[in-house]
Amino acid sequence: MFESILAERTSAMKHLTHMIFFGLLTVLPTISGAEPPRPNIVLVMADDQGWGQVGYYNHPTLKTPNLDAMAKAGLRFDRFYAAGPVCSPTRASVLTGRTHVRTGVPSHGHNLCLQEKTLPSALNNAGYATGHFGKWHLNGIRGPGVPILGDDANHPGMYGFDEWLSVTNFFDRNPILSRNGRFEEFEGDSSVIIVEEALKFISRQQVAGEPSFTVIWYGSPHNPMRAVEEDLDGFDDNGLGNHLGEIRGIDRSVGKLRAGLRDLGIEKETLVWYCSDNGGLTVDPDACGHLRGHKGQVYEGGIRVPGIIEWPGTIEPGITIFPASTMDIMPTLIELLELPEDSQLAVRDGESILPLLRGEKPTRTHPIPFLFGNSAALIDGKYKILSTNINQANEWKLFNLEQDPGETNDLSEKSPEKFETLKAQAASTIQSIEVSAAGKDYPEGEVLQPARRDFWYHMQAYQPHFERFFQRPEYAGSEKKVPPSLR
Repeated sequence: MFESILAERTSAMKHLTHMIFFGLLTVLPTISGAEPPRPNIVLVMADDQGWGQVGYYNHPTLKTPNLDAMAKAGLRFDRFYAAGPVCSPTRASVLTGRTHVRTGVPSHGHNLCLQEKTLPSALNNAGYATGHFGKWHLNGIRGPGVPILGDDANHPGMYGFDEWLSVTNFFDRNPILSRNGRFEEFEGDSSVIIVEEALKFISRQQVAGEPSFTVIWYGSPHNPMRAVEEDLDGFDDNGLGNHLGEIRGIDRSVGKLRAGLRDLGIEKETLVWYCSDNGGLTVDPDACGHLRGHKGQVYEGGIRVPGIIEWPGTIEPGITIFPASTMDIMPTLIELLELPEDSQLAVRDGESILPLLRGEKPTRTHPIPFLFGNSAALIDGKYKILSTNINQANEWKLFNLEQDPGETNDLSEKSPEKFETLKAQAASTIQSIEVSAAGKDYPEGEVLQPARRDFWYHMQAYQPHFERFFQRPEYAGSEKKVPPSLR
């Protein structure tokens, strides 16, 4: 059964499907009700950029002119949430529209279940050429990022990406990346590199007459934090300086992306959605602005992230405090493109926010859920219920995020009706998530592929590459962790 799933994933990557659908479906109703060609879609995600680490939120030392320009020209979300407080979970949510625990990714470094219905597969089936560039971290391989093997059972192609230039986990300067399984070495800032490669992909699809879906997932500003010299200008060459310098590199690459789309003449035919994968790090005391908590926590500082959507001429510039999340990306795009309802699994946590992109007042049918380890939260408009230990009934707290974004004033006793309602919803949601995690949402009724969460330097498949890897600074110390059987 598991082998049949792999075969289905492989066949879904065929370009023949593209040409058939592109011939039949060349136009779609858009936000304004007209019928121009379907937009190109670019999803961009930083790795560990906190909510406060942008110029438009007045970070005291960091300037991000390109992100500021994008925020001014597009729709800026002041309450945009990563589905998880660490990286792999949020990535799983982007591709599935579901909270990560349902998908086999309870924390970082787990493999995304192959039985999930994914966004790239849905767009691939609708005639889009699909490409992934940068950090993957959904194939169950841990440790500093290494190129993904061509026969990896969970490489990006298994989830609907036609082309991929990807690495298992975080990566930095002068990276080795895998182009559909073939290793290639690059020189320079990794953020700029993957944007340049993504633009080549987008350009090729434009020439071929195909709409493109492009995922750009940075490895910055995650460890090991090694900014290039030009991005260190004015910063100390230490952990904080390199961390902020890497965000400068991201900002520079965003400028290249926006300029590249203009150079291709397709900026008005392209939707770009920017966010981060989780909250900020403690290396920067201003990473999360005035919010409580940081990466790894379900307080606002761990899950609220920068969020921007830009689609010139279609989405009006503006700022919204409407709460939205990475779980909403897939449902929104599915509705925008009028794709079949069965493009998604029936049980999902994200909701389409397409009305918001039309300038209309949106509503949500249920709260936004978060579950990570023993911590959980629900966001229902201005209210948030949160527990850092769901095994203890008295650990739940209620906050009004509009009045108290720093989550300092527990309202559980002052607003008992709202508190009990959300607490009951949280219990029901957690139970539902546990059922999904057992595979009950899939036709097979169970999870078929064994879970994987291995370090690459413990894997026989990577042994032929050890000598090459261990000569590089980003893998320093990994050689000491190789088990005797692989030395």
